[in-house]
Amino acid sequence: MKDELNIVWLKRDLRTFDHIPLHEAEKLKNEYIIIYLFEPSLISAPDFSERHQQFIYHSILDINHFLKDYNREVKVFSGDAPEIFKYLIDEYNINKVLSYQESGTLKTWNRDKSVYKLLKSNNINWIEYENQSIIRGATDRIGWDKKWYTYANSKTIENEFSYNKFNFKNGDYYFNINDYPYLKNYPKRFQPAGQKFALKYLKSFVKERAKLYNYNISKPEMSRISCSRLSTYLAWGNISVRFVYQYIKNSANYKKNKSQFTSFISRLKWRSHFIQKFETNCSYEFECINKGYEKMKYNNNNLLLESWKQGKTGFPMVDASMRCLINNGWLNFRMRAMLVSFLCHHLEQDWKKGVYHMARLFLDYEPGIHYTQFQMQAGVTGINSIRIYNPIKQSKEKDSDGIFIKKWLPELSNFDTPFIHEPWKLNVFDLIDKTIPLFYQNPIISIDLKRSNTAMQLWRLRSDQTVKQESKRLLKVHVRPKRNIN
Repeated sequence: MKDELNIVWLKRDLRTFDHIPLHEAEKLKNEYIIIYLFEPSLISAPDFSERHQQFIYHSILDINHFLKDYNREVKVFSGDAPEIFKYLIDEYNINKVLSYQESGTLKTWNRDKSVYKLLKSNNINWIEYENQSIIRGATDRIGWDKKWYTYANSKTIENEFSYNKFNFKNGDYYFNINDYPYLKNYPKRFQPAGQKFALKYLKSFVKERAKLYNYNISKPEMSRISCSRLSTYLAWGNISVRFVYQYIKNSANYKKNKSQFTSFISRLKWRSHFIQKFETNCSYEFECINKGYEKMKYNNNNLLLESWKQGKTGFPMVDASMRCLINNGWLNFRMRAMLVSFLCHHLEQDWKKGVYHMARLFLDYEPGIHYTQFQMQAGVTGINSIRIYNPIKQSKEKDSDGIFIKKWLPELSNFDTPFIHEPWKLNVFDLIDKTIPLFYQNPIISIDLKRSNTAMQLWRLRSDQTVKQESKRLLKVHVRPKRNIN
């Protein structure tokens, strides 16, 4: 007779506190195991990278260190979800599967539908819990703000764990780290992985780092300290939105730095807003949010695209930002927006040409934010302002002393600050006994950055009938209706 068993399936919720599925599993009669799946079909997807896998794996190690005293651990499998669950069903009498809903890509959505069909055919109840106020099946934003604050202020789960007495046999499909040697050593240039460090970053932000949050938020170097740096931990679920919100609101420093924390909390809610957009329609990964913008024509010069990807455009702030991302996977929001703007508006590239490149680089890659924000900066939503950032202006304003640029572009580090922002102004005398790459003397596009054909198309399409109809539809779905004034 097969042993009875419940399963807690971890996805983007890699933590042991404020975790509803783990809490509910403890209340059930049968023993349970916790699983995570390294799925080949997702690993090979264009938005996934080794650094994502490394962060996930080391987050699991952190969880297992915590669970050791309870004789528990996350059981890691290698294989696509349907075949793993089929294997577990053959080996055990599975009663319930518990997990959070995932606002993921079309691949994860189709995966979940396949798993649901399999479990249902075997009379297994899959209980999916709402994930941090993201509403599945929502068709508009009526009441959404109120619901978000209700969630944010609701009691956090104080997870407790019983001692495990169930002898689970690893068997087939069990994860072998030797098959993934690149996961063994976590690169020190990345933010440290796991819930332990999520808490450390939160505490240091509230205690000290938040003091200059508003002042430094747009500065690429200083923001690395003054911003919370919680985005990676939130993306992979090392910490919950609710826990962060309440920790800040209940801290002794909240009143002392209220304007800083108010700004941060507004962005925390803003984060949920964009994930909700993607939950409504995950086709935003590969289609324009406003379908009228599929009419756009781009030059799509591959040489320009590759220069942008490598951080070799000749525009220092663009190159420094890209090389920073390549190195450690984190960049402040303003510079992220500038990179997308430069790609789409100045290099005249379709946003689809660069969206996966940056997804793979971002250690804090969250599909719901990434695709919606990428399109917003590309100007193809029809309901947001068309933002075109001048990288020279951004460089002079946000890195006036050139510290960030010199850090990531060592080939410019020996030049005086004025030339850091516009190296093409260096003359033969400035270059005596010095050399710089040719692309800094002659950037890949004209330095005058005149309005491109892409920008002119975007503005013209604002009056296109399809774009206008789509804009009205999107406002009804994604924007909170204004109150009637009688």
